[in-house]
Amino acid sequence: MAFLRGKLWRYGLCLFFVLALNFFIVQLMPGDPLVHLVGEETYFHLERTNPRALADLRAKYGLDRPVAQRFLSSMVQLARFRLGWSFHYGQPVAQILLYRLKWTLVLLCPAVFVSSLLGLFLGCLSGRPGGNWADRALTPLFLTLYSVPAYCLAFLLLLAFLSFGDFFPLGGMRDPGAGVSIWDVWRHMLLPQAVLVLHATSYLYVIMRSTVRQIFREAYVITALGKGVKPDGVLLRHVLPNALPPYATAVAVNFGFIAGGALLVEVVFSWQGMGSLMYEAVMARDYPILWGCFLVLSLSVIGANALADIFCAAVDPRIRDDRPVS
Repeated sequence: MAFLRGKLWRYGLCLFFVLALNFFIVQLMPGDPLVHLVGEETYFHLERTNPRALADLRAKYGLDRPVAQRFLSSMVQLARFRLGWSFHYGQPVAQILLYRLKWTLVLLCPAVFVSSLLGLFLGCLSGRPGGNWADRALTPLFLTLYSVPAYCLAFLLLLAFLSFGDFFPLGGMRDPGAGVSIWDVWRHMLLPQAVLVLHATSYLYVIMRSTVRQIFREAYVITALGKGVKPDGVLLRHVLPNALPPYATAVAVNFGFIAGGALLVEVVFSWQGMGSLMYEAVMARDYPILWGCFLVLSLSVIGANALADIFCAAVDPRIRDDRPVS
C-alpha cells in the first residue's frame, strides 16, 4: 500500500503540472478566438464600428479575465467534473470529447494490443543468442520503420494502396450515404491501424530484442545453458519472466507515442477522432476543446504508466519493496 500511495502522489503531482503547462501554452497561442467565432469580416467591422459588442462577447466567454484567473476557474470546474463550453462547436466540451474519444479508442486499443504481442514474440525470436534468420531479416526492417514518422508512413501507405481504394478506403470512417456498420468501419480503419501497428511494433521489437540479449548474458542463464537446458526452455523459464517488467514499462511509455502518432494519422486518413478534433480546435483557437484534449491525453499516458508500475510490482517483489533490482 505504501508503494501505491507514493506512486499515486507522484502521478497526481505530475498531472497537475502537465495540466498547468498545457493550459498556459494553449492560452498563449497567437490569434483571437473571436475572429473564428464571428468571422474575420464581422470581427474587423465590429472592431471599427461597435467595439462594445466585441467586449461583451469576450466577457461572455471569459476571455476578458487574466490568464491566471482563467486557470484557477478551469481547475475549479475540473474538480466539479466540468470541462466548459466549446467556442467553435457551441456544445459542452465533455460531450464532444466523449464522442471523438470513442472513435480514437476504436483505432488505438487494437493497435496497442496487436503491437504489444508482436513486439514481444518477434523480440524474443530475434533476441536468442547466435545469428538467426529472424534477427537478420527483422532488425533492419523494424529499424527502418522506426526511423520513419508515423504520418510519413501513413502517406506512403496511401500511395501504395491508391489502386485498391475499393476495398481499402483511403479516408473517412464509412462510405458516404451508408449507415454505420461494423464491416464498413473495419474496412476504413485497416490502413490507419496498420500504420499504428507497424510503427509501434518496430519500437517494442527493438526494446524486447535488446532486453532478451542482455538477459541471455547473465550468469544464471549461462549456467542453465551449461547444464544442458535448451535455449527455448531457458527463454521461457528464466529470460521471459525477467524481461516482462521492462517490456511492460516500454509498452506504457510507447502508449504516449502511439496516442500522439494516432492524432496525426487520424488527420491524414480523415478519421473523426481526437486527432481531427485537436486540429480543428487549433485552427479555431478553441481553448476549452484543446485543454480537454490535452487532459485526455495526459490521463491516458499517466494511467498507462501507473498500470505498468503496478504490473511490474506484481511480477517483481523487489520493485514493490523498493529494493535494488540489480
